[in-house]
Amino acid sequence: MNTLGKISLFKTTVEEVKEISKDVFVLSFLRTEEFIPGQMLALALKPDNQPRLYSIASGKEDEQYQILFNIQHQGYLTPRLSKVKVGDELFISKPFGSFYGSMEADWWIAAGTGMAPFLSMLKSGMAEKKTLIHGGRDKASFYFSDVFKNILKEKYIPCSSFEKTDDYFQGRITSFLKKTKELSRERNYFVCGSSEFVVDVRDILIQRGIPYQQIIAEIYF
Repeated sequence: MNTLGKISLFKTTVEEVKEISKDVFVLSFLRTEEFIPGQMLALALKPDNQPRLYSIASGKEDEQYQILFNIQHQGYLTPRLSKVKVGDELFISKPFGSFYGSMEADWWIAAGTGMAPFLSMLKSGMAEKKTLIHGGRDKASFYFSDVFKNILKEKYIPCSSFEKTDDYFQGRITSFLKKTKELSRERNYFVCGSSEFVVDVRDILIQRGIPYQQIIAEIYF
């Protein structure tokens, strides 16, 4: 029995593992269930291990599940996940969670690997009218930026305090949200990132007049 509630885990096998940036990987395995873009999986190396939660990064019609993770060197799971090979066994749950996207003119707000659920939504045909505000340290940390730029065009807004070119907003996401004049009470704001990031973003949006119920958050650990 794992310690993440009473969630059941099922055996699957690795179909691909790819390092897309330093210490950042995309892990792929066979999709066995339908899911709603924005949902997550619990994943473990062994059925009796405590699983960790990962947003699904693949489209709803893709034949594989994909997850995006970065190595936490002091942790147990991610250093080992980065070393798995094609054919290795993993244990996953069925998709779950309620971080659902919509077809409305929402804003997506993500830091680092927090863009994973939005990548799933984008691949699932939910990008129309969307704006993505994406924060990262440097160019290498804007994962799948080419995919987002190709579809969202000027509605993809990367924010960085380190990249000093016109391709980036000069500053963090929180600075952008404090300065932009485009916040609207008529749309929803989907936020994904660390607990500290989510709290900071939510506080700024509320201070700027966005109703609490229009801020939908997903926290990764």
